Amino acid sequence: MHVIGSKIDEVRIDGDLEKFRYDLESFARFGIKATELPVHGFDAIKKGRLDDRQTGRLLKALRNYDFLFSVHAPNPLNLMDKTHHALHVAVLRSSLEFSRAVGSRILVYHPGRFFAEETFPIIGKGHISDTAKKKMMTDEAAALSMLADEFPDIVICLENARPYLYHSPYCYAEKIGLLREQVIRINKNNVKINLDVGHLYMSSIFYNFDAIQATREIAGLIAHTHVHDNFGNAVYAHEKQQTHQIPFGRGDSHLPVGWGEIPIAKILETFINNYDGMLMMELRSRYFMYTEESKDNLSQLCNSIQKQSSTMI
Repeated sequence: MHVIGSKIDEVRIDGDLEKFRYDLESFARFGIKATELPVHGFDAIKKGRLDDRQTGRLLKALRNYDFLFSVHAPNPLNLMDKTHHALHVAVLRSSLEFSRAVGSRILVYHPGRFFAEETFPIIGKGHISDTAKKKMMTDEAAALSMLADEFPDIVICLENARPYLYHSPYCYAEKIGLLREQVIRINKNNVKINLDVGHLYMSSIFYNFDAIQATREIAGLIAHTHVHDNFGNAVYAHEKQQTHQIPFGRGDSHLPVGWGEIPIAKILETFINNYDGMLMMELRSRYFMYTEESKDNLSQLCNSIQKQSSTMI
């Protein structure tokens, strides 16, 4: 049986280690076996440098819990940032140092964005030539290759991105084929893909491709998986209020497994039999008390896939 985990929500804990302990205790009670730690949720990195004291406090809080860990790098981290490139490299290096400190062999990284989300209101849709985009991807690949060599014990997992109305394609990783090409270009054993099934489903509808076939094409590169549910419909980047989106089935909802329309079982079937990574649930904080239900639903899907596979042997 694959290890099912759940992320610690960085907005929910907001640097509060008491809230963090509460969530860990809840996860243990829910039967969760692994958790994803957001380094930015603990203020463990300050201006590119790992805060050893804060990391020490976190390690102390973890002593009483027996979880497997993965780590998520700060969301705004962007190795395509030209203005502060060295700072972004430093943040990723500190994220890797944090991963090593907590005993995680997985670090999730959001691939470079041609247009960073925080700049959308300023630059509008903008335009970057294909030549410039290729150069940005080459520069990102070089930085990731360098850091992969510095931290050979940690797998840097590039996560596929969700699309936005109007601003897409703001990130090459919205398209699974381009993400695959980037990982192959880097050509390191410890640079792989984090498959986010929610983002995949949204992109498949937005760009009109087959999500299941796309997963088959990257199956051998998947080292980590984010699992959550949605209805597949993209929104504008400024739309943040879930209570306004859910009635219309819109947005990157991060719902509990089974609440949306993603064919999660069919996606998992394409690679799970040869997969030894975790299945990390990524629920929004507003669904925290449904974490156990989501875990049970995901367990049932995995059991069903396993039974189906055994009958075919």
